[in-house]
Amino acid sequence: MSRRLLVVVLTVGLLAAACASDEPADTTTTTTTTTTTTTTLPTAESVGLPWWNDRVFYEIFVRSFNDSDGNGIGDLQGVIDKLDYLNDGDPDTTDDLGVTGIWLMPVFQSPSYHGYDVIDYREVERDYGTEDDLRRLVDEAHERGIAVIVDYVINHTSRNHEWFVASKDPESDFEDWYIWEDLSPGYDGPWGQNVWHGRAGRFYYGLFWEGMPDLNLENPDVTAELHDIAEYWLDLGVDGFRLDAAKHLIEDGPVQENTPETHAWLAEFHDVVRDANSGSLIVGEVWTSTQAIALYGPEELDIAFEFNLADAIIEAVQSGNTATLKTVQTQVVEAFDTHRYASFLANHDQTRLATRLLGNEANLELAATLLLTSPGVPFLYYGEEVGMVGNKPDERLRTPMQWTPDTDNAGFTTGKPWERLQDDVETLNVETQDADPESLLNHYREMIQLRNDTPALRIGEWSLIDSGHPKVYAFTRTLGDETIVVVANLSRNPVDEYGLTGLPGGEVTVLHGPGGAASIPADGAYMPVPTLPGKTALVLSVVQ
Repeated sequence: MSRRLLVVVLTVGLLAAACASDEPADTTTTTTTTTTTTTTLPTAESVGLPWWNDRVFYEIFVRSFNDSDGNGIGDLQGVIDKLDYLNDGDPDTTDDLGVTGIWLMPVFQSPSYHGYDVIDYREVERDYGTEDDLRRLVDEAHERGIAVIVDYVINHTSRNHEWFVASKDPESDFEDWYIWEDLSPGYDGPWGQNVWHGRAGRFYYGLFWEGMPDLNLENPDVTAELHDIAEYWLDLGVDGFRLDAAKHLIEDGPVQENTPETHAWLAEFHDVVRDANSGSLIVGEVWTSTQAIALYGPEELDIAFEFNLADAIIEAVQSGNTATLKTVQTQVVEAFDTHRYASFLANHDQTRLATRLLGNEANLELAATLLLTSPGVPFLYYGEEVGMVGNKPDERLRTPMQWTPDTDNAGFTTGKPWERLQDDVETLNVETQDADPESLLNHYREMIQLRNDTPALRIGEWSLIDSGHPKVYAFTRTLGDETIVVVANLSRNPVDEYGLTGLPGGEVTVLHGPGGAASIPADGAYMPVPTLPGKTALVLSVVQ
């Protein structure tokens, strides 16, 4: 049973006919019946929102998550073996993480360790297993209420892909599957990089590097093949796709991002995916401004990652200042109507959160709390929940998951890990933190469960509220007659000169943090605790 549906059952024993009828009671027998009343809490779909607004996703780099066969490389069976860690399917347990969605980084055949240069879109990476393994992973995830989306890299392929190898011949049917020119057009890429690469006296376009030539998505044959591939994996059972480099799909000369042609291509792709599976999810990587991301509206991308918001949360937690976060979160909610974006703190291309926050656990917990109580569809990067660190180069952002304090293999493998472990494996691991009720891991468990069990945190409307203090960030999430109030002291120091205004009157229940039950007067002025400790967040429920 998925945590996105919480069922409360009340069982009441009643005396039978003697108590409910004017007829005399039968004094020789007593019959007891049980009446069961089931109350289902609101879900996204019950209020007209897509299913993914009820989810918390977890990004997995399969190579680094869990190795099932001891060869030092993570695999799909390894992910299956750890599904109960992510969500055991039982809403009454609290020792799983509680995530309800998985994003698998590339799982298609590739010559590289990361998989973003595909050589066969219809074959699972042999290091990871087989198509049957992927199908079994999807099936077992679904049994636990976990949706599965996969990385779909459609902007480019590997230069070793058979399509590109064939395209080198100007007479080949595949020549127009990529972007070839007899003379280099001479312009650079969006960040000043070389994008025109010489080959046998001609030049091909590759945005990211020469090993990843861009597909020509203006060629209808290429588009048709990519549509067929998407349908193939949807037929296998995946719940959707994360589209890499979505803003770069079609160029217009030196204009290499956010072109009208890219928007049109994505709209067509969205229709094809919806026709294949009406409930499928398309998540886009559009690393740009909020205003530009919002233009990829629901007819193109269902949700897209909000990079500016991630930076704003981290900056606020680091500095203790609320101004930028207030501005950015307000802009994001206005741009996406509260729900239509993916929120996160870090991913496989960025310095890990714990490195950016210098391992400060109070800051890490505060960032997690803000992520998991705010609107949007949250995504966590594997290992974030135990404070794994990592900095460039990219391999060091994607090191093996730290399951145990074993300095040889971190419980990731029985062999030699494909990449060297981080130095802090003895303390930042699942086994150690599982045993500590105050650990970062258990904080993540608590906050994810709170979000899963509280509809207003998943699908409620967001509103900024005045806290009366520049270091205190406060907002509400409202659904029906319930308002969730989140109050976060971003300062290291206690704050007592604050006070919330504009709240609805009603009874208060503390869901997280210090304080006790109380009520808010009709004028909406409220002070949850006389002194708000430093780097602390409170989550309160107010029922009118």
